[in-house]
Amino acid sequence: MTGTGPVGVGIIGAGVISDQYLSNIVTFPDLKPLFVADIDLGRAAAQAAKYGIPGSGSVEELLAHPEIEIVVNLTIPAAHTEVATRAVAAGKSVWTEKPFSLDRPSGLALLDAAKAAGLRVACAPDTILGAGLQSARRLIESGEIGAPLTGLTLFQSAGPESWHPSPEFLFAVGGGPLFDIGPYYLTTLVQIFGPVAKVTATSSTARPTRVIGSGPRAGTVFPVEVPTHFSVLIQFEGGQSAVSVFSFQSGLTRGGVVEIAGVDGTAVLPDPNVFDGDTVVWRDRDSSETFAPEGASLGRGTGVVELAQAIRAGRPERASGELGYHVLDTMVSIAESAERDEPVAVASTVVLPPALPADWDPRVATL
Repeated sequence: MTGTGPVGVGIIGAGVISDQYLSNIVTFPDLKPLFVADIDLGRAAAQAAKYGIPGSGSVEELLAHPEIEIVVNLTIPAAHTEVATRAVAAGKSVWTEKPFSLDRPSGLALLDAAKAAGLRVACAPDTILGAGLQSARRLIESGEIGAPLTGLTLFQSAGPESWHPSPEFLFAVGGGPLFDIGPYYLTTLVQIFGPVAKVTATSSTARPTRVIGSGPRAGTVFPVEVPTHFSVLIQFEGGQSAVSVFSFQSGLTRGGVVEIAGVDGTAVLPDPNVFDGDTVVWRDRDSSETFAPEGASLGRGTGVVELAQAIRAGRPERASGELGYHVLDTMVSIAESAERDEPVAVASTVVLPPALPADWDPRVATL
């Protein structure tokens, strides 16, 4: 579907994260939010009313809406590919929350279906489009640290059950620190180094059950279905390497660590789970320089605007389905490596589009 003017958008999933998306989407002039759908019709109606969106109801009603060109898929991970596939079958392009899918076959089938229909399936995280990480990428590409050679990323916490009122899905298949947190760090590394070639990983699980720590269901015990710690060695197609830790079983919380070491220095990037932040370049242990971000940092939904503009312009979107699938393929390979206790080659690859220009701003009408 092509046209002119703002792109019609429908949102499927009116849960916790929908507030972050909707509060931005309603302010972007290149988007026209039209409908909110959820299996809980009351929740969909409440979100639509809260943000002044004209329609709400079922998924079927949203997919039948003739003016909706992009479906924003905010369902739980286990439903991502099913909902996205239904949207493509209805003639809609899709922006989907991460992970792209839970397995390779369903992810590839979705990409193939979209390609056959001439549609797009783009994927979070769109934090990579924020001023923080885009500025860091442009800085590294300018040669500020010389050729980038190695990376380090670190995320560790006790786990989200202490603050999330319904955390079970974060410890089910498609969750855990690898699938929930990994996309932010892995997508950032791919933006810097290019596609992943091979991974070697170990994993562990601290406890077979967890307890909800807040909200109306506090005290509820639920099962842990996936490993809650991964340590990973990553090798990229270009020969560079990175070490990553993803953990929900550390009493010491540390996160947002992304360091890229090059021939002439080391860049400390912003937290990949946010849209802003400085980049600090270290020449040696006593000399550093801080670079402020250039560009817009407006939060989740930024990728939906960039997708809409790409559709209208007939060019590739930056947070593409191919990128989302490659990160998914990398995460599945990490899980397989840990389970088999052996290195696993990553079969997929991806061609990266150029960085955003520093003056790109989703608040500016272009369509």
